[in-house]
Amino acid sequence: MPRPRAEQISVADTPYYHVISRCVRRTFLCGKDRQTGRNYEHRRGWIEERIRLLSSVFAVDIAAYAVMANHYHLVVKLSPDDVIPLTDDKVLEHWCCLYKGAPLVQRYMDGQDLCDAELRVVARYAETYRARLRDLSWFMKCLNEPIARQANREDKCTGHFWESRFKSYPLDTEEAVLTCMAYVDLNPIRAAIADTPETSEYTSVRERIQPRFNLADAIKNQTEQKTLNNFTVPLKPLLGFEERIHQGFQRGVLFRMEDYLTLVDETGRITRKGKRGAIAPNLLPILARLNLDPDRWCERATAFEATYGDYRKERRRAA
Repeated sequence: MPRPRAEQISVADTPYYHVISRCVRRTFLCGKDRQTGRNYEHRRGWIEERIRLLSSVFAVDIAAYAVMANHYHLVVKLSPDDVIPLTDDKVLEHWCCLYKGAPLVQRYMDGQDLCDAELRVVARYAETYRARLRDLSWFMKCLNEPIARQANREDKCTGHFWESRFKSYPLDTEEAVLTCMAYVDLNPIRAAIADTPETSEYTSVRERIQPRFNLADAIKNQTEQKTLNNFTVPLKPLLGFEERIHQGFQRGVLFRMEDYLTLVDETGRITRKGKRGAIAPNLLPILARLNLDPDRWCERATAFEATYGDYRKERRRAA
């Protein structure tokens, strides 16, 4: 008998979890359906954009992801403390990015005058939404439901698109986190749909190697934002790497990004029984393939802490 989700997920034990969600129907979530000939490749973009958006609204950091043909993987870090400093107004704004909210909340957000009793009810709604914004189950609900509705409209059908429950597995050591991240990033290579990490589309490792936006410029110029229900959401980057713990606080994964790329590359060269693909053994190491200058790479890889700190300050000022 399945255990309740509340018993499976405990931030006190570990904030890191490996999450898998699988399509229940025969037809593909993404990619090409060989039986019908239809191509669903564009749906990968739906998932990737939704993941990036929701991580910016929820107190959830994305360490790794891979969108495959009929399922996707996430490695998430739950950061519930991120919602503590948010004002009730900011919590309501975050939630109303995704849902309309209760009628009383809608009236409050429209600037209508409310009596004291109504304001107390709005405050209770804010606390309810605050709890949801740090909850993994609500994160997955907000991720999967819109994708299912959009896919059903495209397929002109109704019914379940996803399996009844997403699967989540705790990652309680640094080794488990790194191993799982590498496993997720290597999914396209193991499935023989990509030859190298840098060519693995819709994965976090490619996003790290070839980022599609510059966070510092996005904060400064407000160009990398998303508008939902008339609310603007600054987009959050992937969870970064940290070489050491600073002043007793660790935000990212305790590892160097350069070493992580080497780990993924070396692991991908190992042939696994039952898996079709592997990185060709005669290829140059990944850092050589990317033609990265060590000093420039070190500067780029360690810049995350500063840029992410800017992002968090921006969020606090907006709150």
